Amino acid sequence: MASPSRGQLDPALRERLLTEARTPWRGLRRGLWFALLASAGVGLAAMALRSAAGGEVPLADLAIQLGALGLFGALLVVDRNRPTA
Repeated sequence: MASPSRGQLDPALRERLLTEARTPWRGLRRGLWFALLASAGVGLAAMALRSAAGGEVPLADLAIQLGALGLFGALLVVDRNRPTA
């Protein structure tokens, strides 16, 4: 099998490298957003269970959890793969 000449890359590899150059660390960022979103969801579920058991849930804590859930959900949506023009 002959190797490609020195100045040419496989077109699929070239496109992948250009995409990575335009949006570096996308996979890592999306993993982080998902982990933080899941953490906010678990915290919100724990607060719901505490409230259902008759415990007190401070309104400020609930607002923080809801804000985190909304923020990280929005970041996950904004950082999605968009087709290039």
